[in-house]
Amino acid sequence: MLKNISSYCILFFLFISFCSCSSRSEQTSNLELLGAIEKAFVDIAEKSKPAIVGVLARNISKEQAKQGSGFFFKKDGYILTNNHNIIDAEQIKVKLLNGKSLDAKLIGGDVITDIAILKVSGKEQFPTLQLADSDKVKVGQFAIAIGNPFNLEYTVTTGIVSGKSRLILGGLRVVRHQNFIQTDTWIHSGSSGGPLLNIHGEVIGINSLIQKSENTPAPVRAGAGFAIPSNLVRTIGNELIANGKIIHGYLGIAMQEASEGILITRIGPDTPADHGGLKRFDIILEYNGKKVNTSPELQMLVAQSQVGKESIIKVLRMTEKRTMQERTLKVTIGEMPREMAGLPIEDNSISWKMLGLSVRKLDKQDFQRYTYLSDKDRGVIVESVKENAPGFKARIPGGALIYAINGKQIYDVQALEALLQTLQDATELIIDIKSNYGEEKLTIKLDKKSP
Repeated sequence: MLKNISSYCILFFLFISFCSCSSRSEQTSNLELLGAIEKAFVDIAEKSKPAIVGVLARNISKEQAKQGSGFFFKKDGYILTNNHNIIDAEQIKVKLLNGKSLDAKLIGGDVITDIAILKVSGKEQFPTLQLADSDKVKVGQFAIAIGNPFNLEYTVTTGIVSGKSRLILGGLRVVRHQNFIQTDTWIHSGSSGGPLLNIHGEVIGINSLIQKSENTPAPVRAGAGFAIPSNLVRTIGNELIANGKIIHGYLGIAMQEASEGILITRIGPDTPADHGGLKRFDIILEYNGKKVNTSPELQMLVAQSQVGKESIIKVLRMTEKRTMQERTLKVTIGEMPREMAGLPIEDNSISWKMLGLSVRKLDKQDFQRYTYLSDKDRGVIVESVKENAPGFKARIPGGALIYAINGKQIYDVQALEALLQTLQDATELIIDIKSNYGEEKLTIKLDKKSP
């Protein structure tokens, strides 16, 4: 801190010395420049503030409340914020600049990217902020944050973009895929979900994280804030509005970074990587033509891949002659298990207790996300498979469509649960599924000792 103060004093002394040695016209020119910069910040704050909201999320049963920020990005009332602001919320309200409080509906949230969409109703059109192209953001450019820290509404702070493509590897339970914009703009916990703006008043990111100094009390911070890039925000936000959820791709590997690329340290049995021919100790060089250097970078590319679609993966593999050889594989991407995405698993249903399968209804986004489905398909989607349960032993993959059991058609979750209720004394079931591997009839042996 003393070092920073000393630096500022020296700069101030040099500035005063320069001004005292300059002519009056030069002083006027300097003041005009400072005034123009000051006015630019003031204009951005005044124009942007009407689109920014405070977010209050309550869990009434637990008597808990969270405060954060958000902003309108569509005139008909859609609001962007952080997913961690509204997790477990039973009631969500947003507060506008004019002091008006509105009930907000959660349209959808994504744990992986920490992005959520809220919706408020109103006859009027709401003021919005435009999303910039975050790929064009430059280190060193001005950055402005506006939010609601400590319930101090519409607090404005300024700084610069300190870095791009930042990875925060420690202390995160929620955000797994990371490509943050780093800024020294002062960001507090209550600013989470608020915009990080450029000098044109465009959103370059959503403020999401702060980094605190080690071995210091919680309020002390290290001068580093992190924002989710606007290009990712745009993609996830629009998909949440269209479908209410994000379906993430999955390979099924453990990995670590190597000098050439990404080293596979483990491959899960019966996973997309296993079926696609990847092997332990392969070094992944490229994913769909893009060179990969970091584990989070590869995770993001896989997560954004379409489930059921082949991805082209270039690897280095050790041959029997102990030489490294490049190989190109086509791997069909699966769906990320719910537990890996930090999502709860339904454990009270008959399908979970009897088969170890967590299922959900077939939604319209599934026809876009799963390449093996057609518009005529009906049934339920497998969200998660419990390890060593009957469904796991029968090799039912996550993302599979169950459309019949013992020859009886399944149209929805209720029909599945009702049918299983009548079959609890059975010793085996014949289940018709459709997945990455085509249509199959699988026999499930029911172990009465299994939960």
